[in-house]
Amino acid sequence: MNPYLPPQASPLKLIVPLQPAIEIPSRTFSDYLESSKKTANRNSAVHFINMKCTSTGRSCLLCSTMEDKDPSLRKILIAQRFKDLHLIEDMELVPTLRCLWNIALAQPDDPEFPSLGVFNCMAKLLSRCTRDQKWLSRGKNVYVPYYAAHVIGSYTMNKARFSVLAVKSGVISPLIELLRGKITWVEQRVAVRALGHIARHRRTFEDIKVHEVEIIKLTMDIASKCIYTICSEFVGKKSEDRVEYHCYLMTKGLGELEMENKKAESWACQMQCWSLYLLNCFVRKKRSINLICKEEFLKNLCDIWGGLQNQTSFSGIGLIRSLCDSEDGRKNIAQFKEVVVNICNLSRSSDEWQYMAIESLLSLLKDPKTRNTVTNIAAPFLADLVELRTIKGRRKVGDMITQVLLQDYAKIKYGFPGFYEEGSQKAIEEIWDLKVEKRKRDKIMSEREVKEMELLGSILKHEGNKKFWSTEIEAAVKEYTKALDLCPLKLRKERIVLYSNRAQCNLVLGEADLAISDTTRALCLSGEIRPHVKSLWRRSQAYDMKGLARLSLMDCLMFINERSKLYGNRSSRRKIPYYAMRMSNKQMTATWTFAGAAKSKADDIDDDGTRTSRVQHGFAGGKTKGTIEEALLKSMPTKGKDKEQRLWIKGSIWRTSRRSKGVIEPLLKSIKGRKNVKVQEKCDSMVKDLETFKFI
Repeated sequence: MNPYLPPQASPLKLIVPLQPAIEIPSRTFSDYLESSKKTANRNSAVHFINMKCTSTGRSCLLCSTMEDKDPSLRKILIAQRFKDLHLIEDMELVPTLRCLWNIALAQPDDPEFPSLGVFNCMAKLLSRCTRDQKWLSRGKNVYVPYYAAHVIGSYTMNKARFSVLAVKSGVISPLIELLRGKITWVEQRVAVRALGHIARHRRTFEDIKVHEVEIIKLTMDIASKCIYTICSEFVGKKSEDRVEYHCYLMTKGLGELEMENKKAESWACQMQCWSLYLLNCFVRKKRSINLICKEEFLKNLCDIWGGLQNQTSFSGIGLIRSLCDSEDGRKNIAQFKEVVVNICNLSRSSDEWQYMAIESLLSLLKDPKTRNTVTNIAAPFLADLVELRTIKGRRKVGDMITQVLLQDYAKIKYGFPGFYEEGSQKAIEEIWDLKVEKRKRDKIMSEREVKEMELLGSILKHEGNKKFWSTEIEAAVKEYTKALDLCPLKLRKERIVLYSNRAQCNLVLGEADLAISDTTRALCLSGEIRPHVKSLWRRSQAYDMKGLARLSLMDCLMFINERSKLYGNRSSRRKIPYYAMRMSNKQMTATWTFAGAAKSKADDIDDDGTRTSRVQHGFAGGKTKGTIEEALLKSMPTKGKDKEQRLWIKGSIWRTSRRSKGVIEPLLKSIKGRKNVKVQEKCDSMVKDLETFKFI
């Protein structure tokens, strides 16, 4: 059975131990956890039997009740079941809750169970779990809080009236107990989900607001530390040391170590996203803004992705966007330069949430109280986006950025020297020249003059190419800059190539910031439907040089995707380049969910120079190391089937990666003023590497 099938398609599992469980009255829940870790490796002694949820034997109590054909009698019986469910002491409780969990996931808007007292039942079960640890440690009762909190979260997800019934039934207090970590992180996860769904409804937010300060502090702590908690308490442990019921809840008894690790990573991301969603409910009501806007918390927000398993899940930039809608939020964000820089970096990326970063910056720039502070930081970044036309259906984004940034241009030009910092002032003057002065020049230019400018720009471009191939990189930059100054704005394709070529020169010179700027301008001109492929790859390399793994990964994946589209059905060219796969593998390792938590453990150095935690090696089990590289090498298009030819290509790419971390080392800085045979050999080697990669 596929464990990822929808809940309604998954048959129920009844846990039947080979030997009856022995109950020890004095046993506490902590004792149960310790003993569970010791027995987790003996899962073979527990059989998971596929069976339909029927009333025969020791199975679900709900199914036997719902078989009654008389609707009125059936409702009476179901209501009675809900009243007595928290008093059940045998093996029927967990299968019944699992059946209810399936129904709630499949039909969260069905009013039958909420109207018959399901919330009262779940609240009593959760209260008993948090108060009576001896009862919780008996049999399979340890599964009860997870299923009960999950049922509450499912039914309160969409309907406000269900949420009102849940609050009246007293579910908030036991959910907060779970949020405090009364049991384990697994129960914390479903508790924050349920509280987020209750808080999103206007009619029940007032009841959540009573516990506002405690909930916000606990939720911020969960969002910041849940990755480390899950890594230390589950992922970083051996199979035999893991809590048994955690493993079963993740894989339903069907998975092994690899599936458990994948599910743990998915749950960690969900836990972060649900925590941010709960915080966002308070932010949208403009509550506790100053409490949420702590410097360390805001710095980490841009690193919380969201949207990996579910594209609509909440992300860190989503919370920042909500904070920018309030005056206190804008004030707090503007005073932390690192936070603003993180938003600026995200605005120049291929990330799904790029538009949210741009909207956040525009909100900060439109506020007179934060405009000057943010402009000094953001103007050089946003200057690269002024020719952006459409993003995620939003039109004329570049014109909006231009309008906001040029609103104080008169103060810069007339009598207000030092109004902005030098870098920001230069960026604003450049925007004025591009969007105002050059447009005026192009309007009065005749067709003959346009053709002359185009021809002259083409000549300068070829001169720049010659300079580049002869390793006169700085001279090539000057030629490309002259060509850009002369090129009319409407010649978009020519300008894309010039920006991209100049970016390659900056990569060779080690100027990562300038390379990112030029590639971003080329991508804005090309548009989001058919982005310039080479610029994507070059920006990925530039972000790699700066250590921004997430942004580099996004550009690299976009490069691979767009390149496969570009070459259509030509199978020899649709194969993923080896250098792109090496980059993506490197950045995936760096952006692994538990990478930060695994840094405290001893690290191993891979053959390619990247550092990979032993925890990750434990995931692979040492069996897959090198197989990806070998498979990619075999799939690379070569001139023949000669093995030596393939190995030569591998060796060429290997040298480039080791020497320059994905780009050619800036030789000109290290060999400036030295003219000898060895220097010439290095330059020739650089040219060969460039020809191998076909950069230009």
